[in-house]
Amino acid sequence: MKPLALPVLALSAVLLAGCGTLSRLSEVGRDPTMTPTSDPTKEPTWRPLTMPMPAREPAPNEANALWRSGSRAFFKDQRAAQVGDIVTVLVSMNDNANLKNVTSTTRSSGESQGLPNFYGLETMLPKSIVDPSKLMSISSGNNNTGTGQIQRNEAVTLRLAGIVTQVLPNGNLVVAARQEFMVNGELRELHVTGVIRPQDIASDNTVLHDRMAEARISYGGRGQLTDLQRARWGQQMMDILLPF
Repeated sequence: MKPLALPVLALSAVLLAGCGTLSRLSEVGRDPTMTPTSDPTKEPTWRPLTMPMPAREPAPNEANALWRSGSRAFFKDQRAAQVGDIVTVLVSMNDNANLKNVTSTTRSSGESQGLPNFYGLETMLPKSIVDPSKLMSISSGNNNTGTGQIQRNEAVTLRLAGIVTQVLPNGNLVVAARQEFMVNGELRELHVTGVIRPQDIASDNTVLHDRMAEARISYGGRGQLTDLQRARWGQQMMDILLPF
């Protein structure tokens, strides 16, 4: 094996693993594998959330009182309130956009270098250089015209159940919701995380996504159709690395 073969193979393996190519190659000829249901707090990317908290107030001591301060009813509240409870998140989004951009650029440059005389040392140059005054000549030109237009009208209406992963000191709840479903070999994924107030949870144990603070909503998928709509990883790397 040539000396450079091993480093090249190692670099290729790292690039393939980093771009997710190995996992995609493992799904050739079959549907994408769904993620098993698990505790979201066990994910490597999960981190406990900290938020600004008001000063803690002591609970009043009311003897012989049937009503407890902070309660919403005399009977047990069925809405989510503790870690592990389930709450339904309602995602209702309507997005409209109409953008149009036109760009035109032109650039040309040239540079030449030579060594006609330099204390007689120019005679020591290789014989392949016939004219030392024309050692290097560089020229470049660039002409780019681009037109882009975006017309987007998106509507997403979904319901998914999430789990309370934290109860913050002020009583707010940290919720993480995940959902996956398979349609004709195309895996669709929906992730919603955020912080909600207990009083924003409706009587049917649902909460609107616009009532969530620090909301993160991701809707995407994996499969052959998604791969066809995404640029190849080699093209993405070239777009990042090429300086011109």
